[in-house]
This record gives sequence, structure tokens and C-alpha cells, in this order.
Amino acid sequence: MENNEATKNINELGTTAVPQKCAEIHCITIVGQVEGHQILSEDTKTTKYEHILPMLAAIEESAEIEALLILLNTAGGDVEAGLGIAEMIAGMRKPTASLVLGGGHSIGVPMAVSAKKSFIAPSAAMMLHPVRLTGVVIGAPQTYNYFTSIQERIINFITEHSSVKSEALLELMMRTDELANDVGSVITGRQAVELGIIDALGNLGDVLEYLRAEIKKSNNNCCED
Repeated sequence: MENNEATKNINELGTTAVPQKCAEIHCITIVGQVEGHQILSEDTKTTKYEHILPMLAAIEESAEIEALLILLNTAGGDVEAGLGIAEMIAGMRKPTASLVLGGGHSIGVPMAVSAKKSFIAPSAAMMLHPVRLTGVVIGAPQTYNYFTSIQERIINFITEHSSVKSEALLELMMRTDELANDVGSVITGRQAVELGIIDALGNLGDVLEYLRAEIKKSNNNCCED
């Protein structure tokens, strides 16, 4: 029965629990595009924010779950939804760690840095670019001010939860000579660490080792024989 429930959670929500001797690390995945208020097409891989937000609240309140692992391989998506997820993760008191695999692009950057410690695989990459909107855009000063406001919220969140400087971040977002048909830049995992956006290079074993150490710190008697 437990195996069936675990399989169902992985298939439908991209979530499962990593059992330990006396503690549990819960794992959630943020993949594809983050879906916000607009439903994306059926052929697009999505992470629905209405699934993730209550899940994070339940993890924080659970007496059985000791830590949270966030796996990211996302192309970005809805800005409001992504920032909402990032704020929820940043507000958790339990140990949290994120691991960027493949890509942590666009609004995936705030979600990656929202954990207490962020990791990125050496082969992974991150794309930084200005805020973009789809659909009808009214060419008025108010539109420009709205864009600027959203971008400031994103930059402020990233700089508050990492060690990158806002000037360096804005310069990466505004480059015009790196991306074809777009403004911005793509950085490797190593560059993300050197810039201070991500805390460390690593992979699954490194992240789990960090979380287990944090669990022991918060509950020294939990893993005693």
C-alpha cells in the first residue's frame, strides 16, 4: 500500500520521501515550466504552483519530516507563481537544500536560492534575462514601470538569499551579445558558484550529506544508537 501511494505521488506530484534510520527527508521536484494562473498546453511539462504551495505547508508542519530537498530542472515560467514558491521555501524553519540539475532558468533562479543551502551540478546551467510578458502589451510608461517593479522584486529576492551583487546580476540579465534573439546570459554551474548565486557545486550525495548533518544539529539525540 505504501509503495502504491509513493508511486502515485511521484507520478502525479513529483514528490516522495527519502527514509533514514530515524528521520525523513522529503523530496519535491520543480520541472518543466512553472504554471501560474494560466493553464499551459497539454504537451508542456509543468509544475503547478497550487500543488507545491500546500505541499510545502504540510512538510513544514509534519512531525515526521525533518528536512526538504528541492530538485530543479526548470525552464522558468510564471513570475508570480515562482516567487510565491520561493518565498514559501525561504520561510521554512526546517533544513532545506536545493539542487539544480540540467537547468534552473529564469524564475528558477529565485527558487534555487530560496533554500538554506543551494547546490548546482557541474553540468547544469542557469539563464538570466529581463522580465518578459506574453500577449498584448500596451506601449505606455505604466507598462515600463510595471516591468521595472517586477524585475526589482526578482533581483531583491535573489540578492537577499545569495551572495551575488545586484549590479553583477543586472549586468548578466541585460547582456545583448550572448543570446540569439534575446537579452540576457547563460552561466554554467561553476560560474553560478563563482558569482555567488549558488552556494556550492555538488550532486545528490553532497545535498543529502548536508541535510543529514543539519538534521543532527537540530536534533542531536535523533540518530543516537
